[in-house]
Amino acid sequence: MLTNVCQKEIDEVFESPIVQQTAFWSQVKKKMGVKSMAFNFKGRREDFFESGDLKGSIVSDLLVVNQPLDRQHSVAYVPYGPELEPVEGAQGPFLEELSESLRSFLPANCISIRYDLFWQSYWAGESDYYDSNGHWTGPPDKSIQEIRFNYGTENWGFRKAFNNILPSNTVFLDLKKEEEQILAQMKSKTRYNIRLAERRGVQVRELDFDQLNIWYDLYRETAMRNRIFLHDIEYFRAVLAARANHTHSPAEVVLLVAEVDSVPLAAMFLVISGKRATYLYGASASQMKSMMGSYALQWGAIAKAKSKGCIEYDMFGISPNPDPDHPMAGLYRFKTGFGGEIYHTLGSWDYPLDEKKYSLFTAMEMASQGYHV
Repeated sequence: MLTNVCQKEIDEVFESPIVQQTAFWSQVKKKMGVKSMAFNFKGRREDFFESGDLKGSIVSDLLVVNQPLDRQHSVAYVPYGPELEPVEGAQGPFLEELSESLRSFLPANCISIRYDLFWQSYWAGESDYYDSNGHWTGPPDKSIQEIRFNYGTENWGFRKAFNNILPSNTVFLDLKKEEEQILAQMKSKTRYNIRLAERRGVQVRELDFDQLNIWYDLYRETAMRNRIFLHDIEYFRAVLAARANHTHSPAEVVLLVAEVDSVPLAAMFLVISGKRATYLYGASASQMKSMMGSYALQWGAIAKAKSKGCIEYDMFGISPNPDPDHPMAGLYRFKTGFGGEIYHTLGSWDYPLDEKKYSLFTAMEMASQGYHV
């Protein structure tokens, strides 16, 4: 199924709409003191495509982040990769073969490979996993997921990770449509709020690098309000400062703010990679909610993405369904209001390289509610 797995220079990582699988993202992680590796692999076309010319082979690649756990151990983390997705039934065997091929390239202290897969969930396309209102109920129990994912593998070694590091549910907007068509597909309340923000004088503009503190003040307020993990400002400085223009897979970062009378209401990082724009980080003020700054900000980001030639917009992270008890239920209501298609991924999967140490790692991860990458 898989041949010619070989390491290559980060600069040679192929262009991808997935920000986390670009040379740009490697530069971001490098600024944070984390090293990355890149690999090419070749596979049979018949294992990846169900129609068309199935003769011959196809070459793809992946970016691997060497995520330290402590001084003695690390995890090889593959954020939203590999991008190339095999046909169902070949996914587990493909990743098993890839993992075994990668083993010799990884540090001796690496205890597991973690794939944060952006491949669509098997259960997203099955009617049994939707309720009477058409809402996805989520994947089955962990044990059932593992049986299906490991089917066809030799070692049955894949484990569903305790946490999905990156969002496993998102909304995609089709930017090939005209602005009026995009507005028409929105929920009426969302469309009304965008126009209300316009009437109330809310403006959206780009922030310069030296204005990062405007973003961070809003972000810190949001993190405290929602009791979420608070990154240091250097984390965002690294994202904004990273440059990979000399590589095959650069990305452009645009920091946007919505404000009224010079008062910041909401801000976000818009990252453009290939033909996709991704809403990577967002924040908003606790006050002046009636100005609808967050709605104006998203509409401004959509317009910016279209002006940059993007054909799709990833809203990056919602709950799997509108369950009001889910911590991301508010994001579900807000983001689905803009229309688009909901997309559910397979999430994070581990391929242990050292079973004993991996068991200790998972126990630690459960106790600490995960780690941040």
